[in-house]
Amino acid sequence: MQATASTMVPSPGEMIASVRRPLQATARSDALDALRRIRTEITNHPDNEWAAKLGYRPLYTADPEARVLVVGQAPGLRAQRSGVPWNDPSGATLRRWLGVDDATFYDSGSFALLPMDFFFPGKGAHGDLPPRRGLADKWHPPILGQLPRVELTILIGSYAQRHYLQQTSGARLTDTVAAWRDFMPTHFPLVHPSPLNFRWQARNPWFEAEVVPALRAAVDVALAGREAAGRAGGF
Repeated sequence: MQATASTMVPSPGEMIASVRRPLQATARSDALDALRRIRTEITNHPDNEWAAKLGYRPLYTADPEARVLVVGQAPGLRAQRSGVPWNDPSGATLRRWLGVDDATFYDSGSFALLPMDFFFPGKGAHGDLPPRRGLADKWHPPILGQLPRVELTILIGSYAQRHYLQQTSGARLTDTVAAWRDFMPTHFPLVHPSPLNFRWQARNPWFEAEVVPALRAAVDVALAGREAAGRAGGF
C-alpha cells in the first residue's frame, strides 16, 4: 500500500527538529523568567532602598539573544530619569563609535546594556560619583548566566576594565585602550564617550583613526552571528 501524508513516518532529521523547537522556546522562556526575577531582586534589595525611594528603577537591558554586551560605569542622571540606558550625549557618541543606529542599539536581542551600578550614584566634586563597589560582583554573574549568546563584551571606562580584565588599580586606561588587540576577540576596552573626555580624544587621535574602525568591524561580526542564527532557526 502506498504511504499517504498522514501515515508517513517522519525522518530522523524531522523528528530532531520538532523536538528542538519547543526546547529552544522553553530555554528562552526560562532565561527571561530568570532575568525578571533577578531584576525584581535588585529592585527590592536593601542596598538599593535609597534608589527606590527616589523612584529609580535598575537601568539595564538583558536578553538571552543578545550578541554584544556593553558594560558601562553607571547611568547618568538624564538617562536614569528617562528610564532609557545611554539616553544622553555620551550614548549618542557611543552609538557613533559602534556604527549602529538607535534602533539596533536598543534592540535587546542585539545589545545587552549592563552598567557596573544600576542606578545614578549621585554627583561628586568632579562629576558623577563612581559606581558602588560590590554590585557587579553580586549581580553580573547571575545576569550573564542567562546571556549565552554574547560574543563580544565592550568595556567602557576603567571600572569595567579593572573588573572584567582583572586589572590592578594602577592600570592606565589609555594603555588598556591602546592594547585593545590583546583582549580580542572576546573583549574590547574603550574610553568613556562622555563629552568631558574631549581633551583625552584630542591628545589621542589614534583612537578615532584606528580603534573606532576596529570596534565597528568587531560589532558587525558579532551581530552577523545573530542574523545567521535567525536564518537557521534561532534561539
